Amino acid sequence: MELLIVLGVIAALAFAVIGVYNSLIQLKNKVDEGWADIETQLKRRYDLIPNMVETVKGYAKHENKTLEDVIKARNIAMTATDPDEKIKAENALTGTLKTLFAVAENYPDLKANQNFMDLQATLKEIEEKLQLSRRYYNATVRDFNTKVEIFPNNIIAGVFNFARRKFFEIENPEERENVKVSFNNDEEKK
Repeated sequence: MELLIVLGVIAALAFAVIGVYNSLIQLKNKVDEGWADIETQLKRRYDLIPNMVETVKGYAKHENKTLEDVIKARNIAMTATDPDEKIKAENALTGTLKTLFAVAENYPDLKANQNFMDLQATLKEIEEKLQLSRRYYNATVRDFNTKVEIFPNNIIAGVFNFARRKFFEIENPEERENVKVSFNNDEEKK
């Protein structure tokens, strides 16, 4: 009889460990899915940026620094490999895109260009989907991190090497500020 009780307790513990392990796997997969959704939207944005830059180039020839900064930030973001690098690079790219649109505000012909307006609308759609993907990712990271940290899950998570995941958030406080653009128009000075 005592043997049956011991076997029952062992079986109950085994089922509990299996249950916790399976729930951690489910949440890990949701986090991975959320990250994949972000990467899909980022790829769409990466593909769109060169078209925007080329369109702006035709109207704002003396804004080469801004255009170069956008392309440089895009290239860095595309080559970032781990989530921490990707988050940092994406935040920088978002800042340069804000600057690009601030430049466009000073060129009425550019703002009226149908191609630019279409590109801008597409980028807006991508940014909205990216924001939703980030929210989903952060929600699944929150759920996963909570599951990994609570007792007794933290013991099981430690045994099976489940580690906390990082949120997708803005790390640099300056990136939360509005972009300030000033122009030194040489023609006005003459």
